Amino acid sequence: MKNRVLGRQRLAVALCVGLGLSIGTVAPTWADAGTSGQALVGLPDFTPIVKQYGPAVVNISTTETKVARNTGSPFPPNSPLNQFFAPFFGAPGQPGGPQGAPGAGQKYQVQSLGSGFIVSPDGYVVTAAHVVKGAQKIIVSLTNHHQYTAHLVGLSTRMDVALLKIDAKNLPTVQIGDSGKLEVGQWVLAVGSPFGFENSVTQGVVSATSRPLPDDPYIPFIQTDVPINPGNSGGPLFNMHGQVIGINDQIYTSSGGYMGLSFSIPINVAMDAVKQLKLHQKVHFGWLGVMIQDVSMDLARSFHMKEPVGALVSQVVPDGPAAKAGLRPGDVIVSFDGQSIYNSGQLPPLVGALPAGFKAKLGVIRDGKPMILNIVVESLPGNLENAAESTAPGSPAQKGEVKRLNVQVGPLTAEARKQLNVNTGVLVLGVGVGPAAEAGIRPGDVILQVAQQQIANAADLQKLVAALPAGQPIPVLVRRGEGSFYLVLSLPH
Repeated sequence: MKNRVLGRQRLAVALCVGLGLSIGTVAPTWADAGTSGQALVGLPDFTPIVKQYGPAVVNISTTETKVARNTGSPFPPNSPLNQFFAPFFGAPGQPGGPQGAPGAGQKYQVQSLGSGFIVSPDGYVVTAAHVVKGAQKIIVSLTNHHQYTAHLVGLSTRMDVALLKIDAKNLPTVQIGDSGKLEVGQWVLAVGSPFGFENSVTQGVVSATSRPLPDDPYIPFIQTDVPINPGNSGGPLFNMHGQVIGINDQIYTSSGGYMGLSFSIPINVAMDAVKQLKLHQKVHFGWLGVMIQDVSMDLARSFHMKEPVGALVSQVVPDGPAAKAGLRPGDVIVSFDGQSIYNSGQLPPLVGALPAGFKAKLGVIRDGKPMILNIVVESLPGNLENAAESTAPGSPAQKGEVKRLNVQVGPLTAEARKQLNVNTGVLVLGVGVGPAAEAGIRPGDVILQVAQQQIANAADLQKLVAALPAGQPIPVLVRRGEGSFYLVLSLPH
């Protein structure tokens, strides 16, 4: 069983084989005294959808060869997954596990379970990419117990969608719906193989739509309270009409099991990727070349804005679409192609779905004043698919202390400037108790701007900070790893 983890422990992936809901009702078993006993809200009967579309839901098992690291079980001791995986992990630093687990460096095979659904009678199957990624062998099992060895047509790690092909004909298929019409509160149904229990049916309601997650900015997730667990991954989420409106993908968990928060990839987004995969094309994502963050109330005040809305630009990629359009760090994007942007999570899925060459107008607030910029969307470069974090060394021998912030800073080496692609900035070498620590500045950060003024060296920072007013929110642009973002600094009287 494969898992993805979000949040403090990331998202444990649980995908469900989904079966849609029907509209039959069941009378309640009670009624308030003095009423007619008529049901105010009917409950759905899911059996017609299970019968009609259940045969199109498949179980997927994979075999993958891995190399033992023996870092200990990755699951908490109280996790239901720990009992399954603990025998395969030795104690950290030990040569092997207590029950004949492979020693460090040894190869071993891992079998995983997931779910999927048939989208064409000639054997195309859709599932989640993490279910089959890296697998040497993929077996698709139907409800009639027929099994097929599947060929991986293609997958998109960023979209977490994969397309498989089995050699079969006249197969049952699901009906694809329109996730754009989904509304909060609607009933949805999922069926899958949680913990290996095949064809388990679970139901719930849509909790939210267009929900952004930190590690998947291009996917506007559907959030539900449908119980899904490891083994459900890749299966469909169905609406009341028996139509697939999502692929169950992740859960938020601290234990490895379901805790009430499930996330599904909208089927409109997934099927767009499937079409490209079927043509053996790389899945395209529109790209602006910026890093953005939400606007807090303090940041809004520091940028002279009346409301904390929009996507704050913290970094602009040189020679990217945004740089060519004239966008700068500190600009706040409040609209894109006529659509209002209220938070940073709205922008990536909106841009990602657009083709290269698409021309749009950006509504921007700069220094408290609105303006319009013209931008041309480009394709996300391949080298940005999985950007890794790195730290930039400075020169500890040349320190400068900014007493008003209680920080020590030093210059960036030429190598660090090249690595970070910056021309200015100072490296934070130490942070004591005071305004900088309260703002969230850490050793290893690079201070690029203060109050939207470029910082070239420690003397610049010292001079600028000395002149700043006390008790007012001041925006500070910092680089941490390969990402830049704004913090809010408030100096004491």
